[in-house]
Amino acid sequence: MRTREPGVGWWRLYPWLPGILLAVGGALDFLTPPHVTLTPFLVAAPIAAAPLLSFWLTAFYGAVAVSLVGAEMLRITPTAPEAVIKVGTVASMAVFALLLNRMLSRRDERIASARRIAETVQRAVVPEPPERVGRLRVAARYQAAQRNALIGGDLYSVRETPYGVRMLVGDVRGKGLGATEVVAVLLGAFREAAEDEPELGEVAARMEATLLRERGDSPTLDAMEGFTTAVLVELPDDPPTRLRMINRGHPPPVLLHASGEAHYLYGDAALPLGLSELHAHRDQPTTATFPTGAHLLLYTDGLSEARDADGVFYDPAARLTDRRVGAPQELLDLVVDDVVAHSGGGLKDDLALLAVRHSASGD
Repeated sequence: MRTREPGVGWWRLYPWLPGILLAVGGALDFLTPPHVTLTPFLVAAPIAAAPLLSFWLTAFYGAVAVSLVGAEMLRITPTAPEAVIKVGTVASMAVFALLLNRMLSRRDERIASARRIAETVQRAVVPEPPERVGRLRVAARYQAAQRNALIGGDLYSVRETPYGVRMLVGDVRGKGLGATEVVAVLLGAFREAAEDEPELGEVAARMEATLLRERGDSPTLDAMEGFTTAVLVELPDDPPTRLRMINRGHPPPVLLHASGEAHYLYGDAALPLGLSELHAHRDQPTTATFPTGAHLLLYTDGLSEARDADGVFYDPAARLTDRRVGAPQELLDLVVDDVVAHSGGGLKDDLALLAVRHSASGD
């Protein structure tokens, strides 16, 4: 049986609809006068089965519909032309339902193939970070929107450098190959600059310069395609509980303490990467305490802009308050399950999540 992507409401009852239509049509047929026709119920059953159910279930419902209309004709003994028209109508609609089922199945296979290719490309461009980086335990998650088969522009990276552990989470404007090219450029620039530059602000400046240069050299990147929000975080070796952060127009990270307290880490307001031509800016890192046992959650706006049925945005800090988790992977599982439930079972935009747990001993 083919199933629709997880959702809510009456979609969960949809697989029962063809059977309900046949039951209602058959029952009413024997309860109403002979001149009252219930053929539309019988026609609707296989058509309703075609989009979501298997080929054989669709054929089964079609056969039952034809049998019911045939039984009706035997009961009321109509004229031959009338019987042929009614049975032929239901039979032809049953055959049409089978053809529709095949067409939709092939479309679903093509979409599934496109998604697998997109996921493979995504993993190649944005590889999973190791579970341990320095004194941090790390987990990352890329969650594609259920309705979207395009390659996204979300990115993340964690690296141990001579200047401490440095992290990046970003979100490129747009989707598709243009966004993927920007992701590759930014990740390459971050990996190189994170190893070379002693100051976190210079890492951001190197990324900005690389992006502007590549934009000028590449005909596939227009002036706005490289517009990228990003947050960079550094946890130096000394002091080990003091982090530095630069935020370039990105949603603020959430710090979740071992006690369950959760709050945002706000930085100086700055334009996203790729927009320095509009306003020259020199990044000054914001500092904050990152105590042992706490978790830091970095994410893209696919999380913070998820809405419920009433249009209320998801608030990561509020939703994580009084939550206690033992590992970054557990935190990501909690957040993904919670935002999907908040959104009614599906996401409207891709999201990337990076969670790290500070442990002085690396356990």
